[in-house]
Order: sequence, then C-alpha cells, then structure tokens
Amino acid sequence: MKTFPVTRSILSAKELGEFITSQYNLEQSTQCSLFRTGMNHTYMLSGNSDKHVLRSYCHNWRSKQEIEEEITLLLSLKENKLNISYPIPDKTGSYIQKINAPEGIRYAVVFSFAEGGKVRFIDEDTCHYIGTIMGKFHLAAENKTVNRIHYNSQTLVDLPYQYANAFFSNELPEMEYLKALGEEIKETFNKVHLKEGIVHLDMWYDNMAITDKKEVTVFDFDFFGNGPLILDVAYFCKHLFIIEADKGIYNKKAKAFINGYQSINPLSQQELDIIPYAAAAVFIFYLGVQSQRFDWSNIFLSENYLKMYVGRIQSWMEYHTTK
Repeated sequence: MKTFPVTRSILSAKELGEFITSQYNLEQSTQCSLFRTGMNHTYMLSGNSDKHVLRSYCHNWRSKQEIEEEITLLLSLKENKLNISYPIPDKTGSYIQKINAPEGIRYAVVFSFAEGGKVRFIDEDTCHYIGTIMGKFHLAAENKTVNRIHYNSQTLVDLPYQYANAFFSNELPEMEYLKALGEEIKETFNKVHLKEGIVHLDMWYDNMAITDKKEVTVFDFDFFGNGPLILDVAYFCKHLFIIEADKGIYNKKAKAFINGYQSINPLSQQELDIIPYAAAAVFIFYLGVQSQRFDWSNIFLSENYLKMYVGRIQSWMEYHTTK
C-alpha cells in the first residue's frame, strides 16, 4: 500500500512536550497539550508552577530567517519594557528548534505565557490603555525596517485579489467591489505621506491577554513587517466596529483607543482621514491569506463566506465615508 505525503501534520503533543522539556530548562512535570491550529499550531506547556506557549510554525510558512527577525524584534521590545509575550532560550541559548515533520522541516519557538484571558468586549479605559501600548510599540518601531514583508499597495491589495481570484470569479459582485475598492485605496495612499516603520498587523483582542486588573499583554507577531504605522491603528478600529453592534459605543471606544495612542504618538490629520482605507486594505490582505493558505481551513472559502466578509468591508466603508 502506498504511503501518501502530507501537506500539514499535527505534531504529537506528548512527544513534542518530551522533546521541548529535554531542550529547555522547564520543570520535568511539564505537560504539553495542543491549544489551537491555524496559520501555525499552538501548544500549551504547563508545569507545576509555570506555563509557557509553544508555537510550531507550519512547513513553508515562515523561513528561519523570518522567525529570527521576529525573535530579534520581540527581544528588543522586551528590553524596552513593552507588554509583549517574548521568546524563551533553550539550554544552549538558542531560540529556534528544528523539527523533521512528515511534510518537511518545521520550526518551533517557546514563548512566555501571557497572563489573563481574551476579552471580546473591551471597556473604554482598556481601549485607551491598548492605544498607549500600540503607541509605544510604534515609537520604538518608527523609521525602522526588518527583513520581512513590506506592506504596500501590491502586497495589501493586488496580490490578495489575485489569490482570491483563484477561488472566486472576478464577475461576482463582491469581487468587482474589491477590485474597485482596491483601486480607490491605491489612489488614496498615493496622495498622502504616512509615517512608516514596523507594524504588527494583527493587533486585536484575539491576540491580547487581559487580566482582571486590566493588565494587557500583546502576542502573536507572526504577520509583523514593514509599512505605514496607521495600518495597526485602523485594523484595531475595524475590529471594534465589527464587535460593537451599537455604533455609539463603537465611536466612544474607538475615540478612547485613538486618544490613548495619540497621547504617546500623535497622528497627522492625513493619517486619521485614511483610517477607513487602511483598515479595508488590511482586510483585503487577510482574504488573500485565507486564499493563499487554502489548505488550513477550506470551509471558509465559499461564496457565502465571501459575501459575509466583503459585506463587513462594505459596511465599514459606508459608515466612515458617508458620515
């Protein structure tokens, strides 16, 4: 009987835990359990008195060099005392483990555990605080570059449309809308000067842990790269917009967040004005990611999903450009 190759495996939590425990200064009682699958796979490492998080990067998703850039950034942010989950070295001082998986080489990194939980409905004070955290991150990252993706018109709009077009006809109303909006986004961005630097590009409640004392830790820098800083601000606001059905509450929380951000890193009027387009650009980018990595969750890519996803972009744009 022929043995078929695989495109993506789920590593055994038991054997993975034993390997990681042998490589790191972790408690011998440490247990490894699969937490979630997605763009990468996340495992919880739980000992008697401490916890860590293990990320297993999927084969051919991030190169070793890209991961090294992530580690360098996180260690720098930790040095600057930012509220982030940071990488943990093994017994030899190395941060990256190489794993020979059925589909090929995968890499794994252990991170500090972020205390607290995910809070979907964040109050105004915490929105303000998150704004200050993002502002501090951008102050540390402004005018700096890393050897990672550059977020620009091509990577945010053009390529994602092409990836989605492999699954959806360009004659669908939703694809026609994305095509027209993409041209509008490119034209708008070409008219303004925006502060650039290193961006997280996925900073929202799902990538934050918040304690009962409102302490916030940001994690999952997997999509970080180079680009206009306003992308992060806009992306957070867009998620607030989706979460808050009452737009009066949304407006208050978005204002608190932006006020918090500007207390650390002021925005120009051009940057504030471009927020609707910046958020739409990031959402088009993520539709491209879902299309590009079709194998990780193919239930998403249906015409019904496209209608829902693009409908959210349309609602956002209509709300912010017709006020």
